[in-house]
Amino acid sequence: MTRQGGRTWLRRALILLYGGIGAVHIAAPEKLMPIMPDWVPEPRLVILATGLCEIAGAVALMTPRLRRAAGLGLALYAICVFPANLKQALEGIHVEGLPDSWWYHGPRLAFQPVLVWAALYASGLLDWPFRKSARSVAGPTGA
Repeated sequence: MTRQGGRTWLRRALILLYGGIGAVHIAAPEKLMPIMPDWVPEPRLVILATGLCEIAGAVALMTPRLRRAAGLGLALYAICVFPANLKQALEGIHVEGLPDSWWYHGPRLAFQPVLVWAALYASGLLDWPFRKSARSVAGPTGA
């Protein structure tokens, strides 16, 4: 698979992921209320807003002109929701439809940085780790 093919595949996966999760946030915000940290003001409104952001990010990933902004926004989003994911894991908060096990929470928390990278890579903001260095292209002597 080419680099562009991989980027396209990843972008499509993120579109489905964020579009689906955004729809859940809008359709059933009450299910996510228990995992909201206490310091978040207007938690229901924040859940609805994050759902809209996820859907907007998914749509923008499909739009070449908006793709880079979407990647940055979704990367920042993945960072911002980490406290809610952490609270759910550490406090053992049950969310209907999700497993209550560390077999779920551990990989989910560990995967959060991968989601940040995926948004940046799929949108074209980042080439790491797939970019060839100038040295490998030019050869060992630079000639």
